[in-house]
Amino acid sequence: MFYCVFSRVAKVMKVPVYETPTGWRYFSNLMDSGRCSLCGEESFGTGSDHIREKDGLWAVLVWLSILAARKQSVEEIVRDHWAKFGRHYYCRFDYEALEPRTAYFIMRDLEALITDKSFSHQQFAVGNNIYGVERTDSFEYIDPVDGTVTKRQGLRIIFSDASRLIFRMSASSHVRATLRIYAESYEKDPSQHNKEPQVMQ
Repeated sequence: MFYCVFSRVAKVMKVPVYETPTGWRYFSNLMDSGRCSLCGEESFGTGSDHIREKDGLWAVLVWLSILAARKQSVEEIVRDHWAKFGRHYYCRFDYEALEPRTAYFIMRDLEALITDKSFSHQQFAVGNNIYGVERTDSFEYIDPVDGTVTKRQGLRIIFSDASRLIFRMSASSHVRATLRIYAESYEKDPSQHNKEPQVMQ
């Protein structure tokens, strides 16, 4: 989910960044091949190539190292980041215990709606912001190491300012499904960096 944030930083630092489906198994090939040494997921789990799983202790040590090197507070570091790259507001909404058949039809109808040509380049007003649709797709991941293709990993609406909406089904039990909706809104204006995420979505 945080690909947009990472891609802005990676572009400045001239390092590659990969957007994978949800699941740590997708990181393994990248790390084993030396393509990445830092990984994370939308639930804020992070890790490095010393282990093939999230590592909370490692994450704490990384932040302590950053604080020691920068000699700034966490807030100061974050605000410096926003000033340079803009702020990405993020929210996730979970609709749990859906009947699988209902969930299937929701995703089927949504895909038909957003992939229709008439949906392209539409504009939506939210508060004082206007969001123009740049493109839509059903996310498909091609592993750069072995070429494995993983299809239907979520429906994406990507707006011209890099804001995004992502709809993804997740199995929450053997008999029920969960619909996750991820909303990411980009704000470059420093005067808008102190809003609550729910206000910006």
